[in-house]
Amino acid sequence: MSEKTRYSDEELQEFKELILEKLEKAQRDYELLKADVTNAEGNDIADTSPTFKVLEEGASTLGKEEAGRLAQRQMKFIQHLQAALVRIENKTYGICRETGELIPKERLRAVPHATLGIEQKQQKKK
Repeated sequence: MSEKTRYSDEELQEFKELILEKLEKAQRDYELLKADVTNAEGNDIADTSPTFKVLEEGASTLGKEEAGRLAQRQMKFIQHLQAALVRIENKTYGICRETGELIPKERLRAVPHATLGIEQKQQKKK
């Protein structure tokens, strides 16, 4: 029996459903982070009332900066998930970009946008 070179359409559909779920959640999280940064939901007086609490202002600024970084990271995750959907459509999903071998299903279930097998990923970190 020859070794599989790609996942079957049924397997790809399973991964597509997993990715779509993660994508929906990631987009919701991104919108919440973006709203926190832009204060889109803010109808209060927090940004207009005079305050003498410098530490609170500093903490608020740091909180917005952190939310901004998290939003950027979330957008990058969304882009990776969208790229994985394109690979599913092209039937190249789950193939290691360095070895050309199939990435194990367990890895893809944990990291559905993975483009490298575990060994290749660990080598990149070194």
